[in-house]
Amino acid sequence: MKYLKVIRYQNLILLALMQLILRFGFLNEQNCNLALTNFQYILLVVATLLIAAGGYVINDIFDQDTDAINKPEKVIIGKTIKESEAYNLYAGLTITGVCIGFYLSNVIDKPNFAAFFILIAATLYFYATTLKQMLLLGNLIVALILASSVIIIGIFDIFPVTNAENQRQMGQIFSILMDYAAFAFLLHLIREMVKDLEDIEGDYHQGMGTLAIRLGISKTTKVIALLSLLPIGLFLNYMYHYFVLNDLQLITIYSLVFIIAPFLYFTIKIATATNKSEFHHLSTVLKWIVFFGIFMLPILNYTIQQNA
Repeated sequence: MKYLKVIRYQNLILLALMQLILRFGFLNEQNCNLALTNFQYILLVVATLLIAAGGYVINDIFDQDTDAINKPEKVIIGKTIKESEAYNLYAGLTITGVCIGFYLSNVIDKPNFAAFFILIAATLYFYATTLKQMLLLGNLIVALILASSVIIIGIFDIFPVTNAENQRQMGQIFSILMDYAAFAFLLHLIREMVKDLEDIEGDYHQGMGTLAIRLGISKTTKVIALLSLLPIGLFLNYMYHYFVLNDLQLITIYSLVFIIAPFLYFTIKIATATNKSEFHHLSTVLKWIVFFGIFMLPILNYTIQQNA
């Protein structure tokens, strides 16, 4: 049980839920061939989770001093778990994840695709050791890696079985996944910036170069509020062209209530937020948007079937 805290099992459950629903609640309903069997897809999810868990562990190893200030009650490494144990845990999780990725790459006759897993694992390591200290770069890297957990589904499950006959259908499915990944990227980018505000005290003492430290809390909250208008505007435009014009009422209502409304609430509140508790609350709001966003594609499928 002591290892569950350091690998952030709640975040991993959310990640697994997203990937599983994308396959069993969306892709399986598209009447198309997929490259992976159900069991092989589960292995893809496991590989993703193991590498992500390793990323959490190595990040916590290098964040011990910062976490001692920002969240001393949640510090695990050095207290519950020895640092040497944490390094062994990181190595075990990451190597196992990469090995599964190598196996899956050979299953679909694309051995070079194993580089995708190696690249993600290496990026997580360099993020923890170096990249997170750089202005905005760390936020962009985390958001991109999280979005890649959607993209990897298209790479391993759709691309290998795409041919001249099904190219149009597969292209449409892959395009939907890319739109989903783009929204996830923007959402997680904003959430990472909010978390930097929440952790500003510890980051400052460790010499970090986050946007919150460079601009200060007041200016950074205004920047985040303006940035949050981008995904809201893009999503409203997407809703209008794909949901409203096609008279897909259920998914339209769901999107307005569970995505747009809380995002607007977040935008209004972040502009005037000033303290750690407010930032934590708003970070949680974004996490709930992520949660409800996971179910959008299955609900879209259901809405289309009901309108057929």
